Amino acid sequence: MSHAEDHEGTRRDFLYYATAGAGAVTAGAAIWPLVNQMNPSADVQALSSIRVDLSEVAEGTQISVKFLGKPVFIRRRTAAEIEDARSVDLSDLPDPIARNVNLGEVPATDENRALDEAGEWLVMMGVCTHLGCVPLGDGAGDFGGWFCPCHGSHYDTSGRIRRGPAPENLPIPVVQFVDDTTIQLG
Repeated sequence: MSHAEDHEGTRRDFLYYATAGAGAVTAGAAIWPLVNQMNPSADVQALSSIRVDLSEVAEGTQISVKFLGKPVFIRRRTAAEIEDARSVDLSDLPDPIARNVNLGEVPATDENRALDEAGEWLVMMGVCTHLGCVPLGDGAGDFGGWFCPCHGSHYDTSGRIRRGPAPENLPIPVVQFVDDTTIQLG
């Protein structure tokens, strides 16, 4: 066996690996623009997080803001509303899951749906989970919360479905307090 034959296999292996590596880099360079075009544009990214000043929201009232093209209900609940929501037996709820992305899949207790420990602030997407209508608020419906007049879904003071065709509770978006009077959505 000559010296040249001894290294023939390693040269061939090197050529295979070099060719495969060059092909992978070329394929990646060709595919990257196609994948990158699917990223959200700058104007969409700018709207992916908003701050809302709550200093003017009086107890017992709510405001609606637009976030990601959908209404968000922000309600400052009264002590009676909080008490009503916390007195509900979970076995009476059609949807036993809180639908709060901040906490994961947890029971639909009022404590798991409210933004603060006291339960004063409730922030949720204002879109009915049945067909995407916008429910009426300010004590509408049979449970003192929200009512979707299109198909008759009734939500309680914690935004949980209590009666009607809606399959789920009103979802809680990603939200947190930035300071005492400001929240950040997204």
